[in-house]
Amino acid sequence: MITLKNVVLRRSAKVLLDSANVTINPGEKVGLVGRNGAGKSTLFALLNGTLHEDGGDFYVPAQWRLAQVAQDMPETEQSATEFVIEGDTNLLAAQQEVTASELTDDGERMANAYMALFDAGSGDAQARAQALILGLGFKTTELDNPVNSFSGGWRMRLQLARALMCPSDLMLLDEPTNHLDLDALVWLEAWLKRYTGTMLVISHDREFLDAITDVTVHIETAKLNRYGGNYSKFEDMRAEKMEQQSASFSKQQDKIAHLQKFISRFKAQASKAKQAQSRVKALDRMEKIAPLLAEAEFTFEFKEPANLPNPMLSMSDATFGYPAPEDAPEGTGPTVIVQKVNKSVLAGQRIGILGANGQGKSTLVKTVARALTPIHGEILEGKGLNIGYFAQQELDVLRPADTPLEHMIRLVKETMAAGKLSNQGTREQDLRSFLGTFNFSGDMVKQAVGSMSGGEKARLVLCMIVWQRPNLLLLDEPTNHLDLATREALAMALNEFEGTVMLVSHDRALLRSVCDEFWMVSRGGVEPFDGDLDDYQRYLLDEAKRMRELAKEAGKAAAPAPAPVVVAAPVVNTKALQRDLDKIDTEMAALQLEKDGLDEKLAAAKNPHEIGQASKRLKKVTADMAALEVRWMALSEQLETAGGIAV
Repeated sequence: MITLKNVVLRRSAKVLLDSANVTINPGEKVGLVGRNGAGKSTLFALLNGTLHEDGGDFYVPAQWRLAQVAQDMPETEQSATEFVIEGDTNLLAAQQEVTASELTDDGERMANAYMALFDAGSGDAQARAQALILGLGFKTTELDNPVNSFSGGWRMRLQLARALMCPSDLMLLDEPTNHLDLDALVWLEAWLKRYTGTMLVISHDREFLDAITDVTVHIETAKLNRYGGNYSKFEDMRAEKMEQQSASFSKQQDKIAHLQKFISRFKAQASKAKQAQSRVKALDRMEKIAPLLAEAEFTFEFKEPANLPNPMLSMSDATFGYPAPEDAPEGTGPTVIVQKVNKSVLAGQRIGILGANGQGKSTLVKTVARALTPIHGEILEGKGLNIGYFAQQELDVLRPADTPLEHMIRLVKETMAAGKLSNQGTREQDLRSFLGTFNFSGDMVKQAVGSMSGGEKARLVLCMIVWQRPNLLLLDEPTNHLDLATREALAMALNEFEGTVMLVSHDRALLRSVCDEFWMVSRGGVEPFDGDLDDYQRYLLDEAKRMRELAKEAGKAAAPAPAPVVVAAPVVNTKALQRDLDKIDTEMAALQLEKDGLDEKLAAAKNPHEIGQASKRLKKVTADMAALEVRWMALSEQLETAGGIAV
């Protein structure tokens, strides 16, 4: 088990954990939660050995194997499959031992190395790696693509697959869902539910935490508070604890006031001085209950739209996709993603856009947002349509070198030029004040956006959208970098928004809270989805299973015969190999005699104890024979290659 006793952790001058205690038992799946900056990632650094405690005692079993997602962006020309296979540290070590053993003339070492390679799962390593890659949303045509050919988000998915490939007793996952679509998220949940080791997860996705965790550890006021149950149960228990603490604090304040009143009244009277002094001592001894300090929740609201056209827009026989690249050969046509779309978006609708990865959800949103032009057909916009667009990649709408204030000043100029001002404040002080409502205060308004965290960039995009007073919100994965408090604030703001919402998100809590109807983007079209999110999750798991089976069948049909591996023959001591073979023959003959005797014994035995003992020994003898056979085959092959004769 993992234990922390009176652990102190510091980062620079800041104390993140102070005399913190917690125990995590083998096999538990733990959600680690707390405000941004509370020390969640620092605790992970302690667990993985990159940081040491500043005080107290910390223990993780030395024999536990660790798996975690590397945070660096991989740079390699390896194929996606090869990159993920290397995540299996056991297999990698076995392969290295095979290579090293082949450079010696030690036949026994080579035989043992090949056996270890087989035991490490070399036979199905490629299949296991590709199942992980496909489950995380890659296409079968991408399995052999170089890692460097993928964008940053997809490379981080490969890092996640590599971590899942690693045999482990302890798994640390820090925001594993950030780069995933809903289909990949559902697959990951199913995989993690089957994981048998101990797992700690940092995540801002409450439904993900609810699905995979059975313990919650909350970092608060530099302490570790353990709660039995998933995130929702933790919220309920913590609310009850806070209520009890609030009541206890009030009672204690009343008692303190009573004691102080007695002391003030009687401390000057000789007859009461002794009692007054005892009250002073009682007051000093009293363990003070901390007042209930509510976390500073972030809240905001969308202003009432200036107008609400109805319908907002209409799509008539529309085809969406991407134009041919500028350097494409003449005559190259556009890439069609979604076609024959006939849909209207009405005032007040709240539409969740569903669809497996790569089906065209973002393409649909980008086209409605005017970032792409329809290939065919048309989109008719209602008079006065004012779109607020949150792009999946924040930098699609942000400039890394500019500050938040410069972004707002530019937005004012663009809005004025388009004649779309709706009584917003436009002076610099107005803009500074508005930025302050989104926690951009002081020097932050002049900080380059490129140096900000993902959550700060997301808040700036939200700030710019709210200032525009849109009547149609197009939100493509708005929660990717938002913490739980900001996600809650976004859900509340969207529910009070009087305009129309079109939302793409892998955050099921947000989809459930905000959307009252769903569109499915699938197989080149857009259709209503009549079920709820639970139905959609079942559909995604069934679809993923179907795609894996198709890929497996296609692989069987198309797989060419493996090319023979040519290895330079090492210098081999044929006499030593023959001696080893003779020794194995003798051992196998003895084991065969023992096996025959055990078979006869079991056939005649009636005593349960005798049957149990014989069965146990027979199992051991059979396993030993199988291992000897593998060694015999390996040694025979080496002897034949060296020009000897196996007898």
